[in-house]
Amino acid sequence: MTRSLLLALVFLAGCTQSPIALREMGSFHIGGREVEISGKPVKEAVVTPGGVPATIDPNGKYLVEAMYVQYFLPVHRRGAVPPLLWHGGGLTGVTYETKPDGGEGRLTWFLKKGWDVYNSDAVERGRAGWAMYPDIFTTEPVFLSTANPWERFRIGPGSGSYATRQTNPGTQFPVEHYEDFVRQNVPRWTSNDTATIAAYTALVDKVCPCVVLFHSQAGQFGYKVAQARSEKIKALVAVEPAAVGDVEQVARLAAIPTLVIYGDFIEQDARWPTIRRNGVAFADAVNKAGGKVEVVDVPKVGIKGNSHMMMMDKNSSEVAAYMQAWLERQGLYR
Repeated sequence: MTRSLLLALVFLAGCTQSPIALREMGSFHIGGREVEISGKPVKEAVVTPGGVPATIDPNGKYLVEAMYVQYFLPVHRRGAVPPLLWHGGGLTGVTYETKPDGGEGRLTWFLKKGWDVYNSDAVERGRAGWAMYPDIFTTEPVFLSTANPWERFRIGPGSGSYATRQTNPGTQFPVEHYEDFVRQNVPRWTSNDTATIAAYTALVDKVCPCVVLFHSQAGQFGYKVAQARSEKIKALVAVEPAAVGDVEQVARLAAIPTLVIYGDFIEQDARWPTIRRNGVAFADAVNKAGGKVEVVDVPKVGIKGNSHMMMMDKNSSEVAAYMQAWLERQGLYR
């Protein structure tokens, strides 16, 4: 065994997990644009306690709206192309890392199956960085309260359920670790979709052909980038997409096998029946244009109790195994 291979034996899911042998791992930033700011007052500030005041001049050129990508490439590769993992609103690539209860995340699960994996923090999130408001980010950030995901992501039965810790019956979300999940939440902006799509498109141009696995808010990002780069996308896996692509360009998705997955407790929720109906209508439009979209409600295939954050639920490995089997049927695994 070479020294480089020894260095590539890393523990990605904690000491209780077996090591994963990597041929390479790394990270990069991609996308973004240059912006020039002028006309701002110059100030002095003490940036370190007891330090010497520094001149802070906000005028000049800035590189903004890039995104952060981390990649893990296993020694024993079996996936024909890498999956790109795209997170939802108010979240980061941590979505796919170690679960809030310490269990194995989707990233590690795919690595152990022999897939090259690319995990991202989209524009404005996590290690992607922020830009000045209102000069560059033109709207105020949106923050999630502690109660918000519990009530909106179908962990509990809607408004007021967090206060009493009421859950949907049979929920698979690890509610005893709910606050650990909330700690992952970050600000989001409502005005940066164009920049996010541009950065994701740059990522596809850099690393694809690939599979794109996207969740929630990233629904429109996954579909629209695939419409723009249909020749580079070998499959799409949409996990409860909260938005869809361009309905005028559904034919551009016709050649891309697509799996759309929905979890449990949707019918009794105030918002999710409409979100699901919109997603299914978009899938139907793709299929009418000659597409190959499969819509699966996982309770109907025996995987029950899943919240909107099904990659964090206790039975997340069952959902991952369903995705794996579907990708194998698309001829993307050897």
